Amino acid sequence: MLRISELKLPLDHPTEALPAAIVERLGIAPAELLSWQIARRANDARRKSAILMVYSVDVELADEAAILARFAGDNHVRPTPDTGYRFVAQAPRGAPRPVVIGAGPCGLFAGLILAQMGFRPIIIDRGKVVRERTKDTWGLWRKSVLDPESNVQFGEGGAGTFSDGKLYSQIKDPRHLGRKVLTEFVKAGAPEEILTEAHPHIGTFRLVSMVESMRTTIEELGGEYRWQQRVSDFDIVDGRLRGLHIHTGDYIETSHVVLAVGHSSRDTFHALHDRGVHIEAKPFSIGVRIEHPQSWIDRARFGPCAGHPDLGAAAYALSHHCANGRSVYSFCMCPGGRVVAATSEEGRVVTNGMSQYSRQEFNANSGLVVGIDPERDYPGHPLAGIALQRQWEEQAYLAGGSSYAAPGQRVGDFLAGRPSTALGGVIPSYKPGVHLTDLSLCLPDFAVEALREALPVFGRQIARYDDPDAMMTGVETRTSSPVRITRGKDFQSLNVAGLFPAGEGAGYAGGILSAAVDGIKVAEAVALSMVG
Repeated sequence: MLRISELKLPLDHPTEALPAAIVERLGIAPAELLSWQIARRANDARRKSAILMVYSVDVELADEAAILARFAGDNHVRPTPDTGYRFVAQAPRGAPRPVVIGAGPCGLFAGLILAQMGFRPIIIDRGKVVRERTKDTWGLWRKSVLDPESNVQFGEGGAGTFSDGKLYSQIKDPRHLGRKVLTEFVKAGAPEEILTEAHPHIGTFRLVSMVESMRTTIEELGGEYRWQQRVSDFDIVDGRLRGLHIHTGDYIETSHVVLAVGHSSRDTFHALHDRGVHIEAKPFSIGVRIEHPQSWIDRARFGPCAGHPDLGAAAYALSHHCANGRSVYSFCMCPGGRVVAATSEEGRVVTNGMSQYSRQEFNANSGLVVGIDPERDYPGHPLAGIALQRQWEEQAYLAGGSSYAAPGQRVGDFLAGRPSTALGGVIPSYKPGVHLTDLSLCLPDFAVEALREALPVFGRQIARYDDPDAMMTGVETRTSSPVRITRGKDFQSLNVAGLFPAGEGAGYAGGILSAAVDGIKVAEAVALSMVG
């Protein structure tokens, strides 16, 4: 088959227009097109009055060799890439069982790949199964009751379960491992369109049932889950992992561990550091969540085509380099979603965003964050970024009234440097509630300065982005892991054999898809080390 890319058609084109466009693009007779299927679909909204749909299609032709020869050098006409996944090993009889710590996207796919290769992994997680975890999460959102071991950050599915469920990233993926991730998600119940949409997403409710389905698959292949099992210490002898101490007093003897703990397992980072595991401080970002009515964003991005069913709820990506040397950018944008309480520690407030698959809630929200780095902002210790996160999360808790309400402020008041005392036309979605105040109380001065510069700039790019009634809540601190648990080319810790740092918590991913892909790579490395 051949892949034809950059086929552009009007937004409201009929179905038959696509095969006609293929025939025209290749200069062939209609009878020479034997079959076709969509490989990717996107939209080009640069001209709002004439939005285009952009396709890549895989086609079967009567004489593909002749077409390839005719279009030699044309990158838009080429053989369809082989996206099939091939396992790197199979478990030998009697192979020891590897352990995966963490059941988020990285741990889930590490466990799945190991199970599919016959290694019967043990997957442990400090939290609960996804439906019990969901009830605990609602306990914070509805009743201001936090369970430190079962919340937005901890439990089956990881932090990605309570998000927009975005399934795209900027990672280089020459082996098409992302396709393996999407294919497994479809098997678990995701809509098939995630295989073709340029910016696929799933949403929280669908992720819950998919995670359950994948757990069943892993168990049927011989894998084992152990819930509410927090690793309290690592047994390391002469630079080699020997086992894991569990907070209950249990001990798991193992020589191969996938460390997929997520970006909020701060006590685990401390335990690793205490055992001498090589860790580096890593850049992350800090800021707020900003909300606008989704209709504003739709009109700004799609103009008169706003509301068209083939376009859905509009998203955006913004960035600005400020005079003080800081960069401000949008992060984890959630169309038609809500802002949620995402803390995992008592006495602290953290915000995040989530959407359902339909993206039909009233507001759009996004992180609006400022980049920070170790040398400039938290030098001197590998775990100093954790201390910085906690400092501003504690300030947010106090500014929000010490009740897990989020401190909030209208954009107009923030730009004017005065506390907010009343809501405007934008109603914040954060639960358990918003306490109006001055967000400069819970952000570094440089971040406040950068955000005040960036907001009017973004307002010139997206109409009404800096509208006085737009709503900001704080703080957004868990944009990525504040540490990197360094690993070598064999994916093992630089100084502890048998420990395989993986995913977002270890500093090697950002988001569901990239974390899942890293989980696959690390599972392969574990398998090769066990059969070699």
